Amino acid sequence: MYRRPPSRFGINSLSVKLSLLISGICLVAGICAAALMLKSEEKQLVFEEHEVLKQSNELLINQFNNLIATKVKIAEQANIVVSEQLFEGQLSFKNNNAPTMQVTNDGSVRSASADGLSAAFIPENAYSPFYKQLIADSESLWKVISPTLIQDFYNFYLITKDNFIRVAPPNWALNVPGDYTFNQSKSFNYAKSLTNPQREPLWSRVYYDGVWNKWVVSLIVPIYKNDEFLGVTGSDISLDSLISQLPVGGKEKHLVVFDKQGQLLAHPNLGADSYAQYGEAGKKLLPGDFISPELKRVIDNAGQIQLPEYADSFSLNGEDYIINIHKVEGVNWYVGVYKKRSSTLSALKDLKLKFFGLFILYAILVALLLHQALYQLVLRRLHSLVYAVTNFGKGQLEIDFPKENKDEIGTLNGSFKDMTIEIRKLIDGLNQRIIEKEIAEKAANRLSKAVAFSGTGVVITDENFVIEYVNPKMLEMTDFAESDFLRQPLLTIIANEMTMLVEDIDIDLRNRNYWRGDTLIEAQNKPPIWVSLSVSPIREDGGKITSYVASAQDISFVKESQRKMEQLAYFDTLTGLANRTFFRMQLRKSMALAERGRYSFALFYFDLDEFKRINDTLGHDAGDQLLVEVATRLKQRLRAEDTIARLGGDEFAVLLSGIEHQKEASEVADTIQKTLNQPIKLGSNEVIVSASIGITLAPFDSLEEDQLLKHADLAMYEAKAKGRNTFHFYSQDLNAAANERLFLENELRHAIKEKQLTLHYQPQVDCRDNSVVGYEALLRWFHPTQGFIPPTKFIPIAEATGLIVELGKWVLQQACEFTKRLEQQGRASNMSINLSARQFKDASLVPMLKKIIIETQINAKSLHLELTESMLMGNVEAAIDQLHQLKKLGISISIDDFGTGYSSLSYLKRFPVDILKIDRSFVKDIPEDDNDMEITAAIIAMAQKLKLDVVAEGVETIEQVEFLQNNNCFIVQGYYFSKPVAEADIPVLFDQLAALKVPE
Repeated sequence: MYRRPPSRFGINSLSVKLSLLISGICLVAGICAAALMLKSEEKQLVFEEHEVLKQSNELLINQFNNLIATKVKIAEQANIVVSEQLFEGQLSFKNNNAPTMQVTNDGSVRSASADGLSAAFIPENAYSPFYKQLIADSESLWKVISPTLIQDFYNFYLITKDNFIRVAPPNWALNVPGDYTFNQSKSFNYAKSLTNPQREPLWSRVYYDGVWNKWVVSLIVPIYKNDEFLGVTGSDISLDSLISQLPVGGKEKHLVVFDKQGQLLAHPNLGADSYAQYGEAGKKLLPGDFISPELKRVIDNAGQIQLPEYADSFSLNGEDYIINIHKVEGVNWYVGVYKKRSSTLSALKDLKLKFFGLFILYAILVALLLHQALYQLVLRRLHSLVYAVTNFGKGQLEIDFPKENKDEIGTLNGSFKDMTIEIRKLIDGLNQRIIEKEIAEKAANRLSKAVAFSGTGVVITDENFVIEYVNPKMLEMTDFAESDFLRQPLLTIIANEMTMLVEDIDIDLRNRNYWRGDTLIEAQNKPPIWVSLSVSPIREDGGKITSYVASAQDISFVKESQRKMEQLAYFDTLTGLANRTFFRMQLRKSMALAERGRYSFALFYFDLDEFKRINDTLGHDAGDQLLVEVATRLKQRLRAEDTIARLGGDEFAVLLSGIEHQKEASEVADTIQKTLNQPIKLGSNEVIVSASIGITLAPFDSLEEDQLLKHADLAMYEAKAKGRNTFHFYSQDLNAAANERLFLENELRHAIKEKQLTLHYQPQVDCRDNSVVGYEALLRWFHPTQGFIPPTKFIPIAEATGLIVELGKWVLQQACEFTKRLEQQGRASNMSINLSARQFKDASLVPMLKKIIIETQINAKSLHLELTESMLMGNVEAAIDQLHQLKKLGISISIDDFGTGYSSLSYLKRFPVDILKIDRSFVKDIPEDDNDMEITAAIIAMAQKLKLDVVAEGVETIEQVEFLQNNNCFIVQGYYFSKPVAEADIPVLFDQLAALKVPE
């Protein structure tokens, strides 16, 4: 029978050796596994730390990019205001105190504003009336805009291509030497079209400004007019103020900033003393002077690669550091944040001890279990077998051998294997749960701190948009308590003023699970706050939405700046009315509504009939006061929903909503005229103004914006033609007249080029003997297809388009050549030629006449220039000066249509006039109209007293000739003697006059 063999355990025992061997193997395997797991964990934590540093830096860069974008937008809006106010139109507000100009010994002209806010500088050799006006206008504009802009920038200035500058604060313009060239700076030249064809705002490199004694960066915006580069507007921002917007620094994290050129802009080693020392010495802030070679290597690599984001590591003082660098595109800066790597791995030390202790205990436990299992299942059998074999060898044959069982060792191995697998699964699962828990705890802790200490208001909701969390910044912004938010719908935070927007947000969130935009949110005991609101979903791994996060960035200051800029950009600063830009925007909106078929409106277009006379007589200040009073009256009498605009000068426009019939528009027009006709007090003077109003109705007259404006303009001019102080509605007839005018204008240009125009001559006859004493040259146009076109149609067009100057020169040349031919024939050669207002005011008139007289060699005294009274009564002194210059050439001056214009005897005696021409309107009704006879006789008597010659026009009957003879007026002109004839018909004219009876 089988007996249990004796147990023999010693140092050489197989059970001891196997136990020690297996225990050692288990211990080594455990330590290796632990080391590999900890190494993987170390890599994971370093990677995560890089990601955290990257996300932190990205948030910082996004905030800084928003700041840069805001600065650029403000600079662009300021540039628009300066361009429109100073270079694209008359300044809307005036500076009552003329600036004090100081011409210095260094060859410059300088002007400091009275309030000390700004100053201007220009070289003396570039100083002109234009810049004198620009200095005054810019001082007024800087007084308005510079206080707002200096809140965002260190200064604000305008530099023109002629080296003119207007700057606030004034130091720069007042302290630089006289030969200083503002327009030769690199920033100014880079703004030009050659280097900046997109005409975009540009950031300069960082440099030390000796005037302000600061390291600064400049933001430059070019100014163009009609594609011509005029200059730039610019602002300087101190480097320290921009760096202060990157609030990173301390024991854990360090900030380094450098630009594209490799200049160091910020670092803990770069203190205020270093900035000042390097700036005053004119030295660049080179990284090698302040940072370690290892960090400089990282900076050099980032600058060479020029990627938007760059991560690296380096050693410093025996410590390992990680660094994340982002590029700021607008200013070409690189912003880096770095921290010690040792802080990342410190959390692993305790974890290493725990893991090593755990695996040693595990190895001991496994060794004991194996020892016991080997003894019970294997070694005891081996001992029994050895004992049996040994006894069998000694001859104990009856010894019982252990029963053979092929499955025992297999079962043991299988059990040991199963046990090992289960233990491994248990340990692996335990390790994985520990790692996941630590990662989740760290992530949750980081996220919680980031949200809690964020500079942005954050609200977190459940999947149904019910608020579950609100961060301290949101409570600070709104002054509400946390309890006021919790369990409330998300959209209740939006202010009542944005009610119409709430529905759109709700639709977007439910359809797209996302919304972003600017809105107002409610606040307690203060006005609603403008924020940039973003609502985004939070999803599980499977894609299911579990929450929503809403972030709100306070943009109140940006909105206020935009409001101020829009006030300058869209409203007239003198009257407070909308300006041309805003008016066109409102007109486009009204046209869009009208196109839908349920909206109609009336467009009024008018100017003040007497404004120019009042402005010229009482001065520009009185004119401004008049415009302000007119604007006030319009705002008081019209509805709030109507748009009232001042388009420029004394031009106004009104959009009246809901007007469908002419009767309604007529009532409003009548109200406007009655309102304006009330006397207006301007200082010690009282004036009365009127308006000529053109009216067009939409959508009835047109559905095109430009067409509608054209219609209103045509109607206004028709109102003026009807005698002013009235209104007129647009009709197709006006459009036809305008088209005819355009047709005649184009045909007139062609006629001048093709020489379709000719001169006819009407004789001026001495009625005592029917002898011709002179001629009046009259322009005639015979169109190839239209036939004869009266001068009353084409002369006003030539006057309005300026063609009259070219045409008048041709008339003078032809008439003088005809006069020379008359002289050569021994005939009377006095030639009367009408001058238009534009010709008379043309600076080249006198030199041109002198040249023609010399070329044709006529007797200058035979040339009589005819001018109307209205031409002379505008700027009287200038007219008198021009008349004297003409008289110096020997030319005779004639007043045409005397008695029909603004007659003034006090001026008449000052004019160097030779001849008065009695207008045909006084002659045509003689002898039927006694008044005309008395007026004509009075004009003749007055001329004789003033020793002036008299010519009567429009004489058509023998009775008129006899009356004029009886009143001692003998030179007459009219159809009684002859119509205007061509030069070829002059011989026939003399035959007719010879056959005509001489009045007795």
